Amino acid sequence: MSLRFSFSKIFISAAILSSSLFGLEVNIAEGLPYVDVEHGGKTVRIQRIQDTKHKLTNSYAKTSRPCPPFCIQPVQIAKGVKIVGELELLNFLKTDVANNKGLLVDARLPQWYKNGTIPGAINIPFTLFTRGIEDPYTQKILELLGAEYKNGKWDFSNAQKLLFFCNGPWCAQSPHAIRALVKMGYPANKILYYRGGMQNWQILGLTTVIPEE
Repeated sequence: MSLRFSFSKIFISAAILSSSLFGLEVNIAEGLPYVDVEHGGKTVRIQRIQDTKHKLTNSYAKTSRPCPPFCIQPVQIAKGVKIVGELELLNFLKTDVANNKGLLVDARLPQWYKNGTIPGAINIPFTLFTRGIEDPYTQKILELLGAEYKNGKWDFSNAQKLLFFCNGPWCAQSPHAIRALVKMGYPANKILYYRGGMQNWQILGLTTVIPEE
């Protein structure tokens, strides 16, 4: 199994201009019509669907799934890990990711990821974290995230700040990844959790991208 993803800097431009200037009826927030993100070497504009009658017709329109395994996740999944919403996620892209200090991580398995993700995200499946800290492949992931193995223990001083998401409040993939990282010693204050995930993102009509093969 190979791991292929890039930690290259994502360039963001936040459009803090009046909605009347662009003629948008549906803005992300007052004074914020869109956010431009570099994804896969291309600029992608994150904005909301402008059709006010639009409704979801894909799987995220479903209200109910078998539990287990699709059980509602708690707000606090690990002590010290902060939960965030859509505006905080966008701000994370504009600050931490843009300054190469953070990563937006889609923790879903590849079969979920390939159907669409949030612009600016990289895919690191949760299973790569749950192998345990003794696993050579997990250790390689930690190194790629900025951790260093020194004097017989892991040093996370220079580790990236991570914002995890998966399918939504009923999805345990990012919680599994977060709990595994915290157990390995990754600082909880360097981990954020977007509990709303892809379902809330799409319910709000925000832009998604299909990853290139």
